[in-house]
Amino acid sequence: MEAISHLSVQKQKLETTTDSPKPTKKSFVSTLMEVATLRSPSFKEDTYLLSNLKNIEKKALQELKDKLSVSHSSESMWGIHLLGGDERADVILLKFLRARDFKVSDSFSMLQKCLAWRKDFGTENIMDEDLGFKELEEVVAYMHGYDRDGHPVCYNAYGVFKDKEMYERIFGDEEKLKMFLKWRVQVLEKGINLLHFKPGGVNSIIQVTDLKDMPKRELRVASNQILSLFQDNYPEMVARKVFINVPWYFSMLYSMFSPFLTQRTKSKFVIARENNVAETLYKFIRPENVPVQYGGLSRPGDSQNGPPKPASEFTIKGGEKVNLEIDGIEAGATITWDLVVGGWDLEYSAEFVPSVEGSYTIAIQKPKWIAASEEPIHNTFTSKEHGKMVLSVDNTISRKRKVAAYRYYVRKPTSLA
Repeated sequence: MEAISHLSVQKQKLETTTDSPKPTKKSFVSTLMEVATLRSPSFKEDTYLLSNLKNIEKKALQELKDKLSVSHSSESMWGIHLLGGDERADVILLKFLRARDFKVSDSFSMLQKCLAWRKDFGTENIMDEDLGFKELEEVVAYMHGYDRDGHPVCYNAYGVFKDKEMYERIFGDEEKLKMFLKWRVQVLEKGINLLHFKPGGVNSIIQVTDLKDMPKRELRVASNQILSLFQDNYPEMVARKVFINVPWYFSMLYSMFSPFLTQRTKSKFVIARENNVAETLYKFIRPENVPVQYGGLSRPGDSQNGPPKPASEFTIKGGEKVNLEIDGIEAGATITWDLVVGGWDLEYSAEFVPSVEGSYTIAIQKPKWIAASEEPIHNTFTSKEHGKMVLSVDNTISRKRKVAAYRYYVRKPTSLA
């Protein structure tokens, strides 16, 4: 059974003063974001369709194959033979060519070094290794869901390393750092195994990096090594890099790793301030695939129950109260709903309104202030009579526009024998 929902928006005008607005200075992060935008033009992902290649690019691809046939005729990557006539091999080779602007000699050199590194690092068998980082799984680096175009999404969050004991346990010496890098490569390889390696298919991942509480000085060595390692050995494997919870010192962090990045890599960057995480992520990832800690509806373990139920998206302007009305709920039916607002800091309430005149409205949740850090609402209600559910989010005391999402399930009443 599927009930019907619609939005009714009630607007309440914010109080204003007659004083002329004072000029405001741009914040440091606002200025930084403008600079980042100027430095990072929109990235256009390659389709890897041979028909879309220029003649000079097709020629470069053949020349690279000719060079490979001389000294690396039996080489393979990700289980794909590089000279087997497989269109998937063309996708891999084109990634190396694209990373070096189709300069064959530079691309071949990069490919040779990558093949040697993969053998030394043991990447072909790394998926089977237990590297002993259970405490970091689903916390520091992990694959979680897909973006709107089907790219697997890898989340990175290094804030846990602000704890000195945790930092020492993971990065205490050179050997520990080496093992961490191996684990981080293992996570990336898991994401790459989800790619199609097919012209016109999904051939790259999305990376979301959470900079909240990240210890900038302590992780300098590890950050530089990870960035250098990924850029040298995984060309064009990332379609977009989204930085969220960007702190004030990001410019220093950016200047630290910027020399290790190509201009093409920088063009993939998207930067989101601390109060703009959900709105930024929703542009690329549907709410049901965004982790709850970032303003989405996806909880750990949800994937075990199959594909998530799609959520409906809406926005709440500053000074607005939005009512979500779910009509047609039968007596005895059970309704379950999820609701989230990016950055919350507003009031939420829920009530059931019976259809029969004279019946009492049931307050399921009295108006409650929801803090910015709170996770999505998840609740269930079984009706005793026919009516509708009304979920309200009240943003009338704020001037900020917020993104939001909700979904619901209705289970029919059980028939008595």
